[in-house]
Amino acid sequence: MIRVIAYSKERGLQEELSLKELAEEHWDWYWVDFEAPTEGEVGLLESHFNFHPLAVEDCLHGLQRPKLDYYDDHTFLVIHSVNGDDLERKEIDIFLGECSIVTFHKEKNAPLEQAINIVKRSRNFTDVDEYYIFHQILDKVVDHYFPIIYKIEDHINDIEDNTKNLSMEKLLEELFDRRSELLTLRQTVHPMRDLLYRILNTHHLEGVFDRREYFADIHDHLIKVADMILSNREMTQDIRDSYMSLNSHETNRTMQILTVISVIFMPLTFIVGVYGMNFQHMPELSTQYGYLVVWMVMISVAVSMFFWFKNKGWFD
Repeated sequence: MIRVIAYSKERGLQEELSLKELAEEHWDWYWVDFEAPTEGEVGLLESHFNFHPLAVEDCLHGLQRPKLDYYDDHTFLVIHSVNGDDLERKEIDIFLGECSIVTFHKEKNAPLEQAINIVKRSRNFTDVDEYYIFHQILDKVVDHYFPIIYKIEDHINDIEDNTKNLSMEKLLEELFDRRSELLTLRQTVHPMRDLLYRILNTHHLEGVFDRREYFADIHDHLIKVADMILSNREMTQDIRDSYMSLNSHETNRTMQILTVISVIFMPLTFIVGVYGMNFQHMPELSTQYGYLVVWMVMISVAVSMFFWFKNKGWFD
């Protein structure tokens, strides 16, 4: 599907134009959006707009790294948005030319839809140009990162507080899932941050220089998201270390109790073993109260050792 938005002082804002109508008149600016284009529509990138074949090839190959390429009459950019449900990256390809911007994406994209609606609702279209549209696209893409990182942060806090009373194994499983999500988000945010840095420091995009403070604000947002990702990964690491330490402590505690029980039974086992050897000339075996005495000795040894270990704090 191809959508066209164009503006001229004579005709005002026009939508649903064909590419033929777009080429027949002069426009102050226009935006052509390729959403899930067919094979024939893809061919228009080269045949109608004369974009560089390498840029068109990058559009067709999935998930290029965020990039910025300069050509004779246009600039080609690749940016990434993120689906909030499954953190799947969505590529948006942008051709930025004189008084024109062309976007290309293989499926519906929520941030791009927001940017389109903002442009349509602009009060003063004379202030709108291709760089204004470019800024709105970047701004909405980056704004969509924040709800995702906030959601992950809330999950991490729930894991730390264990509000659901989950077992340690389940908590660690969820914790590692959150770390994986943070890693996925970082792989998107960091390249986007580097791209914005290049955009801010390039001399090829004069419109960016005129709106430098607006693009710098997007770069600041990306730095903030990157810092939040880092701090949350550190938090998950601290929680993981705490759970592992707690698990190790519980294991040591269990082994300590088992060791105490084993040590208490060692002398009892020795006594039972001695008097179970079946020798004929063992004087204690013929004693009338020998059986009772052995039991009293074993009980005394067990009780004495129990209180000795208790005084040592092994049962605290």
